[in-house]
Amino acid sequence: MPQVATLPPYKRRVSSVTLNSPSFIHSLTMAFFRLLFIFVLFQYCEAAGELYDTPDPVRADGLCATVVDPQGYKCQEFEVITEDGYILALHRITQGRGRDDGPGRQAVLLQHGVLMDGMTWLLNSPEESLAFILADAEFDVWIANVRGTKWSRRHVALDPSSPAYWYWSWDELSMYDLTTTVDFVFNQTGQKLHYVGHSMGTTIALAALSERRLVDKLKSAALLSPVAYLSHMTSALGIIAANSFTGELLRWFGHGEFNPKGLVAKDFLNSICHATGVDCYDFMTAFTGINCCLNSSSIDYFLQFEPQPTSVKTLVQFAETVYRDGVVTRYHDDWRLGSGTTAAYDISNIPRDFPLLLSYGGRDSLTAEEDVQLLLNDLRDHEKDKLRLQLVEEYAHMDFVMAVNAKSVVYDGVIEFFKRQS
Repeated sequence: MPQVATLPPYKRRVSSVTLNSPSFIHSLTMAFFRLLFIFVLFQYCEAAGELYDTPDPVRADGLCATVVDPQGYKCQEFEVITEDGYILALHRITQGRGRDDGPGRQAVLLQHGVLMDGMTWLLNSPEESLAFILADAEFDVWIANVRGTKWSRRHVALDPSSPAYWYWSWDELSMYDLTTTVDFVFNQTGQKLHYVGHSMGTTIALAALSERRLVDKLKSAALLSPVAYLSHMTSALGIIAANSFTGELLRWFGHGEFNPKGLVAKDFLNSICHATGVDCYDFMTAFTGINCCLNSSSIDYFLQFEPQPTSVKTLVQFAETVYRDGVVTRYHDDWRLGSGTTAAYDISNIPRDFPLLLSYGGRDSLTAEEDVQLLLNDLRDHEKDKLRLQLVEEYAHMDFVMAVNAKSVVYDGVIEFFKRQS
C-alpha cells in the first residue's frame, strides 16, 4: 500500500494573555476601532462618488429635466462630496442633438463665476450657449456647481441656515470643490479633461494650477474674463462695494450667506446705490460694464435663475484683492490690520508648458486690461506656443457667457484651441 503522509498532531497554542487581561482587552479594542475606521472610510468614499460609476436619478426640477433635455440633448446628474463635506451637483451632457454618445469624446469641464451657477452656460439658445455648442462639437460636457448655489446646497452635517455652513472663501472652492470635481470627471472618463472657467471660475483654476494640483488631470484651460487681480477695475459699483464689503459687510451679515435675492442683501445694495448716486437699476451693467451683445430675452431668462448666493468670506476676499496690487491673496481674518504677511498664490508657478487660452474684453469693468497685463507678467516665461491671448474690444464681463455672437467671436476659437491640444 502506498504510504499516507500524516500530519503532526495539532497542538493548542497556549497564550500567556488571558481573556480578561488588560493587554487582551486593549488589543481587541484597537482591532475593533481599526475595523470601524475602515468601514466608515469605505462608506464615505462610496458616498463621495469615488466608487459609483452610474449617474443619480434625474431630479424633476433639476437642470437636466427643465433645461437640457427639452432641447434634445442627453443629460445626466451626479453628486460628489468634497473633503470638507459639501455635496455638489454635477451635470453632464453626454451627446449633442442627433449624435451618438459613443467613445472618443473629449471631456470638458465648465466652471461658473461668483454669484452664478451651472446655468451660466445654458442661458441662450443651443446655437449660442457654450455647453450646447461643445456637445454638438462632440465633446463630453460636464457642468460644475460650487457649494451654496441652487443645486449644491447640502452638506453631510451642516445646514445652509447655519453660519457654519458658509464659513469658506474661494480658497476652499479651489482646494475642495474644483479638485473634487476634476478628480471625479477624470475617474469617470479615464482621460485628462479640458477646462473652461469664467470670472471666479478662472480665479480658482489659476490658484489650483499655481499649486500644481490639477496639471496631471487637465489637458488645457480656457479662461474667459480672467480674474487674478482687481486693483485696476473701473466698475464704480464694484469699487464702492469692495470698500463697503471690507468695512460693513461683516457687520450686516457676519460670516454667513450673501444672498443677492434676500431682503437683507437688497437693502445693503440699495444703501450703497443711494449713498453714492450709482444707478443700480441695471445692476448687471453697473457692476460688470456695458455688455455689447445681450438680448432682452436672455437677460429675462438670466433673472429667473441668477444671481446665486455665495459666502460673505468670498466677497470679502475679492474686495481685499482690489486693494492688493500685484498680489493674489488667500483669505485671512485679519484684513482690518492690513497685514502684508498673508500667504499669496504664485501664478508664475504654473507649469510653463501647460496650454492656456486667455480671452478678455475691452469694455469689461471688472477684468481691466491693466490687471490682465499683471497676469501676463506672471506668465512671461510661459512657452509661447502654449499661451494664446484674445482681446475682444467690444465685450464686457457677461458677454463671454451671454453674448448672442459669442460662438463666432470666442467659442469657435476655444474649440479649435482644445482640438490642438488633443
